Amino acid sequence: MSATTNVLFVCLGNICRSPMAEAVMRHLVKQEGLEEAIKVDSAGTGDWHLGHPPHEGTRKLLDHHGITYEGMTARQVNGGDFNGFDYIVCMDAKNLKDAKAVFQAASDRNGAEGDPAVFTFMELLPGHGISDVPDPYYSGNFEEVYELVEAGCKALLGRIRAEKNL
Repeated sequence: MSATTNVLFVCLGNICRSPMAEAVMRHLVKQEGLEEAIKVDSAGTGDWHLGHPPHEGTRKLLDHHGITYEGMTARQVNGGDFNGFDYIVCMDAKNLKDAKAVFQAASDRNGAEGDPAVFTFMELLPGHGISDVPDPYYSGNFEEVYELVEAGCKALLGRIRAEKNL
């Protein structure tokens, strides 16, 4: 992988959870002055919202916290993402399974040195007692998701700093 550390957040439609995580992580990275060292993106496993901006609930919450989402539009995860990212963080177990299927179909490397770390977001927050980030598209609870996303992104930034000596 390159000197730049690349992070990809993955959810179902790429309009609620993963763009929220992308925006929060970018905000934290900027606060730490690490914009040149860490790049952040997001994608969805589904194609329903391609080209759309983040969901209104996500936008309102990010606005409330003074976090920009400018220029962000939904895209679908693809096989090339496996080789382009160091950390691929999936919002739930189904997203993880679906993303791995896309990567497996596009790669025969399967466990080669230099492969990205692919895991669920809640692995960053083991003490929370849940395995998946709830989908606010269905629950409407964007605030709960924001609290998880903020805590998880802080944990991920700490992990990256430690693993990459930043």
